[in-house]
Amino acid sequence: MRKNPVNLLLLSNSTQHGRGYLEHALDTVTAFLPAGARLAFVPYALADHATYTARVRDALEPAGIGVHGVHEHADPVAALDAADAVFIGGGNSFRLLSALHRTGLRDAVSGAVRAGLPYMGASAGTNMAAPTLRTTNDMPIVQPPSFEALGLVPFQINPHYLDPDPDSTHKGETREERLAEFLEENDVPVLGLREGSWLRVEGEAARVEGVRARPADLGGPAKIRRTGPGPARLFTRGAAPRELAAGTDVSYLLTTAARFDAPAR
Repeated sequence: MRKNPVNLLLLSNSTQHGRGYLEHALDTVTAFLPAGARLAFVPYALADHATYTARVRDALEPAGIGVHGVHEHADPVAALDAADAVFIGGGNSFRLLSALHRTGLRDAVSGAVRAGLPYMGASAGTNMAAPTLRTTNDMPIVQPPSFEALGLVPFQINPHYLDPDPDSTHKGETREERLAEFLEENDVPVLGLREGSWLRVEGEAARVEGVRARPADLGGPAKIRRTGPGPARLFTRGAAPRELAAGTDVSYLLTTAARFDAPAR
């Protein structure tokens, strides 16, 4: 099989506060997908596949994108053959990966994307693009055969990244502390994508995009304004977390030599 440059759109989240499904990134999504695309949607991160697929149809079909749930086919793998792109939606990452193993889609999607099929992920679907599930936020409600995901990028991603709240009285670990624990055991960069952000990969180029935004006036037009820090935060062993502004080139992360199970000494 001929290998082509990978073409990825990895969204931190599919629903932004105060907005509809994919609405905050709709221009980016429709620019990413081929015109009139037949989109293979993988709904396995949620239990109700039909309702989930209908939600994606409602969001994308007005833009001329045909949405077809892989669960609607007798052979989910065969559904990729007729698709112009694949979208793996969010939900529980453990349930999703277990289903990808069970249906044969883990290897099929990985192979198709490396052969040139555009890949879009949101939340759990973005987790799938990393080498493993080790930096997911989700509860392991099922046990997949392994934590090995699709490995479309060689570094880890943490969607829905939440900054520490200095006013919180909660005594559990913050997201920053959990990622620091990961780096104590694994020498692999982690890209923390805040709400409303995404990673765009085109061949050997990668950049973070998006803004943290919300409706400025819930009673009026959906005017959007920037709030807080930039789209992403990068965590690497032995260094302080680094803030990444919209448009930051992170192509160098695509050359990562990941070292899992390599405790710091």
